[in-house]
Amino acid sequence: MLSRTARSLFWLGRHVERADFIARLMEAAYRFEALPQPDPNSGWRSAVASSGTGGLFDEYGIVANRDTVTHFLSLDADNPSSIRSCLDKARFDARVVRTALTRETFETLNQSWIELQSRIRHVDRPIDIQMLIERVKQEVRNFEGAIWRTLVRSENFWFIRLGVVIERADNTARLLDVKYHTLLPEGEDVGGALDQAQWTAVLRSVSAVTAYRHIYRQNLKPWLIADLLLLKEEIPRSLCHCMDVASEYLHDLRAQHSRVGPADRLARRMSDKLKTTTIEEVYDSGLHQFLQDFISENNRLSNEIAEQFSF
Repeated sequence: MLSRTARSLFWLGRHVERADFIARLMEAAYRFEALPQPDPNSGWRSAVASSGTGGLFDEYGIVANRDTVTHFLSLDADNPSSIRSCLDKARFDARVVRTALTRETFETLNQSWIELQSRIRHVDRPIDIQMLIERVKQEVRNFEGAIWRTLVRSENFWFIRLGVVIERADNTARLLDVKYHTLLPEGEDVGGALDQAQWTAVLRSVSAVTAYRHIYRQNLKPWLIADLLLLKEEIPRSLCHCMDVASEYLHDLRAQHSRVGPADRLARRMSDKLKTTTIEEVYDSGLHQFLQDFISENNRLSNEIAEQFSF
């Protein structure tokens, strides 16, 4: 496989997953806004922070509220992590590797892009947040379904899915870190009604409410939510699961190329660490520091993958 093809497939997976995550961030912020709290815009500020584009938003010099953040995260062409930018880049990557994709996979992504262009042409109209969120989530599910059902288990499949899990792990870590530090207003009790509602919204944003109830069978507790999203291998969006899958796909690529590189070793090391770490050890060392270290290591893994496969 040409290195530029590998790059396009890898970033195709990352960009589609990021579009889905941004939609879920907007959904969480929309739910936060409906909660009884002193500052209804705190959820929108946290959404911008979780997206990793808080610095860019601050440069605009505008107040974070439903209208400004919704436009920034959905349709702003200057925001590299907006849904518009992610789908633009994903479609470009898909066109570069058109012959590596099945018809169903490409057409699903292309249809999503066409529908968004229609929304952009009517940018003067108010954005129906809920409709936009549900549409993006549905289209991403369709894209993933097309990959799983129609793509041959080969390099094409492995590079796309590798991009997905690297991006998903980064998103989960950022979301958990921002909630832990910024959402609960001063004077509110940890574990109180507002804190519980916010954690529920966080779990909904990663589709893990039902999973939490099945595994723990008790009221929401921050340390158990952290345990779920960090260390539970059976949860599709947990850091442990993502790193385990990343290691698995790198193993498949290694079998194809008959060589081991730094990305393989780093992925295995990250996966093994998450499997042997307890939530008590995470809190003893500091949750924020643990998440920041993971985000740095995950970025390093992405760079090692690019270097190992020369893209």
